[in-house]
Amino acid sequence: MFTELPVHHLALFAAAALAVNLTPGPDMLFVVGTGATRGRRDGVMAALGIGAGCLLHITLAAVGLSAVLAASALAFSVVKWVGAAYLVWIGLSMWRTRRAEPPGVAAPALPAGGGRSVFWQGAITNALNPKVALFFLAFLPQFIEPGAADQALAFVALGLLFNVGGTVVNVVVALAAAAISRRLAARGAGSSALGTWLQRAVGALFVGLGLKLALSTR
Repeated sequence: MFTELPVHHLALFAAAALAVNLTPGPDMLFVVGTGATRGRRDGVMAALGIGAGCLLHITLAAVGLSAVLAASALAFSVVKWVGAAYLVWIGLSMWRTRRAEPPGVAAPALPAGGGRSVFWQGAITNALNPKVALFFLAFLPQFIEPGAADQALAFVALGLLFNVGGTVVNVVVALAAAAISRRLAARGAGSSALGTWLQRAVGALFVGLGLKLALSTR
């Protein structure tokens, strides 16, 4: 597939994409927090939601709409403030929600919409981060032949490769966070308090990420 597209230095792209995907950021922290406080299933759903949000950025960048964010200070600010408000809202919601069971242990099943809710939270968290759109605009074109035909298709192909790698990394991170949380809970007394503390710590982290995004510039 890639041999027929105007793509070069694919091995370098794969290595750079892996390094970027392994770097902690709002998306990975959302996955870690969800996996640690809600278990493996919701952690994986959060990772898949992040991937879904990334698909939106790939599509917008491929058709050139993300360039508007790079060129328009107003468009960037609107998306930035909405994204920041959403992150802060998630963080405050985690503080308000009381946890009755320790993380990772057997407990009554979450409501049917729980997994779907986490999926969409992950998707919206990623979609409302304008820095993701700007990253794709800056990163992917470096590995596409300038002036060649099928540049948009090459952009989509590289974006999908990046997104698949990122989703795999986030799924592994979610499973690891859930496993660590389960082991801590298995130690016995105090696990419920640990779960509450962890949930509030993650909530505070999201408030901080929201404030950081609000103060960021292009």
